[in-house]
Amino acid sequence: MEKIISMILLATLVFVFSDGVHGKAKDGETLSEIDRKLKALNKPAVKSIMSEDGDIIDCVDIYKQLSLDHPVLKNHTLQLRPSIDLPTEKVDKVNNSNRPVVIQTWQKNGTCPKGTVAIRRIRKEDLLRAASLEHFGRKPYTAKRKEASNKSKFINLNNTKLSNNDLEMPNHSYAVLLTVGYNYIGAQADINVWNPVVDLGDDYTTAQIWLNGGPGDRVESVESGWMVNPKLYGDRRTRFFAYWTADGYGKTGCFDLTCTGFVQTSSQVALGSAIDPISSTLGPQYQITVGLNLDPKSGNWWLQINNVIVGYWPASLFGYLKHSAILVKWGGQVYSQAVKKTPHTRTAMGSGEMANTLMGNACFMKNIRIIDYSLQSKYPEWVGTWGDEYYCYNVYNDLRDYPADGPVFFFGGQGGRNLYCQ
Repeated sequence: MEKIISMILLATLVFVFSDGVHGKAKDGETLSEIDRKLKALNKPAVKSIMSEDGDIIDCVDIYKQLSLDHPVLKNHTLQLRPSIDLPTEKVDKVNNSNRPVVIQTWQKNGTCPKGTVAIRRIRKEDLLRAASLEHFGRKPYTAKRKEASNKSKFINLNNTKLSNNDLEMPNHSYAVLLTVGYNYIGAQADINVWNPVVDLGDDYTTAQIWLNGGPGDRVESVESGWMVNPKLYGDRRTRFFAYWTADGYGKTGCFDLTCTGFVQTSSQVALGSAIDPISSTLGPQYQITVGLNLDPKSGNWWLQINNVIVGYWPASLFGYLKHSAILVKWGGQVYSQAVKKTPHTRTAMGSGEMANTLMGNACFMKNIRIIDYSLQSKYPEWVGTWGDEYYCYNVYNDLRDYPADGPVFFFGGQGGRNLYCQ
């Protein structure tokens, strides 16, 4: 009898630890493999900070961070600061002198010491929610996009013909402002912060900036903004994120620091950490200023938020992007298996309201800027808008009486909660 009871207890423990929270260990992935993955991701901390939202932020020695394990960074010399002055946020002293400050939630409970970087700890339940250990932290795999057909939608911008195959990925819906050129080495925007509804378990929604180089099926991209992604983070909070790919979202790249690649230099900002506070309808409007800029001397792509330099993607990760980007996008995306289908996902974009509801209702981006090799920060000379599900998520670039910092770009929508989005 004791032997039978012991076997039942053992079976129960195996079930608990293999199924875990919100997921289970996948075929061929043992608990020891999951533990090894956790050990590789979470480097020893000099100090740890418990955030009121449940996150743990580890202060890791800057020279012992995960990204320096990347094969191409084996002999990498850490660049502590850009070789040029990066553009900084321009505050309108008349209208924005009392603009509320947006922080990350964990910052209320402590700071990381100099010489360390602030890294959000990955937990076992985070890995168990992933499709596999190999794909943890990556956008869902999509096959290479097809060549543009006669039925493709096109946009002509700056003497460049873009098809929907250049702008779309399967299972994604976009609402963006975009510009095309040959020498973009930076982009910036003030991004209005909201907490949109996410419907299905695998869905996520973002408000962000993209800088792209290379052809569509092998596109290289650096990206950042805010996101709600329950599968990745385990909750529905709005979080600051970064992403990169060097092969069209195939086998390279990931969100935040869930793989090797992005080299962090900041002890003040943690990628993947929640943003606080959030905008409310006809109430206070909060925003973050996000910038991505190429260092012309090193070829590294630097990321900053609210004038704080977070770190960089090393030039050695890329081919096309080590010189410049050719396409810049500002706006939102929704990922779901149920976009462009009936019934449509109810996952929202932006504030969850359509772009034409304007200030105080719709999500916006202001102070939109690009940088070229003149190193001047300026509003793009040519811009266009793109939305592939207009009745679900739409766009509006407001050119009427816009302020000195340029037009205000509105985007977003309700998804399937809009009766016309079917």
